[in-house]
Amino acid sequence: MEDVNQTGMIYFHFLPFSKLPEVQILIFVAFLVMFLASITGNVSISLIIWLHHSLHTPMYFFLANLAALEICYSSTIAPLTLASILSPERTTISLPGCGAQMFFFILFGSTDCILLAIMAYDRFLAICRPLHYTLIMTWWLCVQLVLGSLVLGFILAVPLTVLIFQLPFCSSKEISLFYCDVLPVIRLACADTWVHEATVFVVSITVLTIPFLLITLSYVFIVATILKIRSAEGRRKAFSTCSSHLTVVLLQYGCGSLIYLCPSSSYSPERGQVVPVVYTFITPVLNPLIYSMRNRELKDALKKAMTRFLLPQTQRVL
Repeated sequence: MEDVNQTGMIYFHFLPFSKLPEVQILIFVAFLVMFLASITGNVSISLIIWLHHSLHTPMYFFLANLAALEICYSSTIAPLTLASILSPERTTISLPGCGAQMFFFILFGSTDCILLAIMAYDRFLAICRPLHYTLIMTWWLCVQLVLGSLVLGFILAVPLTVLIFQLPFCSSKEISLFYCDVLPVIRLACADTWVHEATVFVVSITVLTIPFLLITLSYVFIVATILKIRSAEGRRKAFSTCSSHLTVVLLQYGCGSLIYLCPSSSYSPERGQVVPVVYTFITPVLNPLIYSMRNRELKDALKKAMTRFLLPQTQRVL
């Protein structure tokens, strides 16, 4: 039986949020609403940026790509999570399926973090080097940076996923989370996982710490430059273009650090169950809200789009 299990006849199931059916239904509705809101918000931002030529700038190009990443990121986790909440006994995932979900989770999550660092660099050039901005931040460079972040995410995701799923898993087991995350899956292995946990820590340093340090360094120069601006309106405008990005950075990196930069011995299923909800369901909903509320140009474009959509409907009724 052990040999059969090792050849791939392994299925995982996810830890339910609650044993009470009424609570599970409430969680399902809440997660479904957040998932649909995140898809709607991020699709809207991508479409608005694509349709409005005034938003065809590097900053909004990166924002549109970030919104597209959030759509892929949410779609990797949410459907199976919703199914497991609605029917925890019947919803299982095979070993290859778990590996595929983990791969795309690492790919899109890593690319997301790297892209946030690129957006900070873009703001640094726009505020601290305004005369050289258009010369440096060309469209070709923007495309290269986005593709480079995706390639780097792929390079990080492939070896880590392969390394983890070469571990022996003895039988069908319960993952102490609502998706196939790295640390909960490693804990189900029937072997010494010291090397794997060390590899996860190194990848986490690469994805979280290095980009965050680059973002921090960029904002040190940005704040120093903004404080030198004499007009209050100029300082306000400069801060407004950075505040939304900085809010998203704090949410993304803060939650990720609580899980992946802590010692594996201190990992607790309770914390591991709560914190990922923030960056898998709540953050994708908040990102389009934060950018649309804090960014005047994007807010105006959204208002114009809503007016164009609603006005023909009103005229038809009249």
